[in-house]
Amino acid sequence: MITAALLPNQKKELSETELVRLLKVKHPVGMEYLYQNYASTLFGVVLRVVKTREVAEEVLNDAFLKIWSKIEIYDDSKGKLFTWMLNLTRNLAIDQVRSKMYKNENKTDQIEPNEHNIERNHFTMQTIDRIGVEELLRLLKPEHREVVDLMYLKGYTQVEVSEELGIPLGTVKTRIRSAMSHLRKSLGL
Repeated sequence: MITAALLPNQKKELSETELVRLLKVKHPVGMEYLYQNYASTLFGVVLRVVKTREVAEEVLNDAFLKIWSKIEIYDDSKGKLFTWMLNLTRNLAIDQVRSKMYKNENKTDQIEPNEHNIERNHFTMQTIDRIGVEELLRLLKPEHREVVDLMYLKGYTQVEVSEELGIPLGTVKTRIRSAMSHLRKSLGL
């Protein structure tokens, strides 16, 4: 049963368990909460991958539809809801970039200003505090935190992280493995 405290346009923090329950019963409050609290972060990740605002909006829309329709397959014993959504969304963005249509459209496009570089930090970091990721990242060494931030929150590939930080690709891979291992231990997984 949905209480008055969960009605739209009222501020209430939902636990991940409550949110998943609402999504599984297809309650509109769950989707509204999901969108209000995760859309900007997921949009930032998608924009980093696809590079154009219009395509990013389409991919984000597809991601929310897929989250809504596939929530039954989410398994909280395998990880957090945000991680599941982030992977699903990022994979859709990568699939879009790999698609033949996308490649053909971008062959003739002019190089656009990097407006997304300014915006991506805003979109990516806007809701990080609310979903607990920032607290988890504080558990990592600074060099590990930086690699995790670039790859998982900003959508960089390992090669792009290597180029961005000016470190060898092997070092990036080692840091990400160490960071994930540390996070798993910290979370008791």
